[in-house]
Amino acid sequence: MERIPGKKQRTFPERNDGPARIPSISAKSEHKADMTKCAEAVKKSLLDAGCNKAEVMATDGHPVVYGEKIIDPSKPTVLVYGHYDVQPPEPLELWHSGPFEPVIKDGMVFARGSADDKGQFYMHVKALEIMTKTNSMSTNIKFLIEGEEEVGSPNLGKFVGANKALLKADVILISDSSMLSMNPFAGYGSGGSVISK
Repeated sequence: MERIPGKKQRTFPERNDGPARIPSISAKSEHKADMTKCAEAVKKSLLDAGCNKAEVMATDGHPVVYGEKIIDPSKPTVLVYGHYDVQPPEPLELWHSGPFEPVIKDGMVFARGSADDKGQFYMHVKALEIMTKTNSMSTNIKFLIEGEEEVGSPNLGKFVGANKALLKADVILISDSSMLSMNPFAGYGSGGSVISK
């Protein structure tokens, strides 16, 4: 991959307004405002990366963030799934730095949610940014970033059912699973069940 010329971009842990700095703890009602703030930050990151459209969409619980970059409706579409909610950071005494103050140690980002799932979906956002800047996209891309995965996704099914046309895609890309290796790899299956009618 070619380096994009120009000034250095601020990265995931360096952004003061980025999702990694927001305590988007879906299981705690006192973080409801943080959930909305994080959803708005995700929307901003999608628009900054090149999405033609991004919006925060209400559910009966925490909002879903939807974004898209459609280059040609006749081309295949990839739907990227991720979640911006995180588990509570307690016990706090086990952290060497603040859970919502991202730091880089030994080449890795340490912050609550950096490995589940803010870092993973951010990787796809940055890939969109690079493909947009280099005019190298060959598919359409859509993003579905939810805010309730850590509490069992109670409203995701209803949201998907109500937005089938919006979410229509040829393939779904999920980066929220176990790491089998510290080296890059691509898995082509996932456990669980899918019901199709």
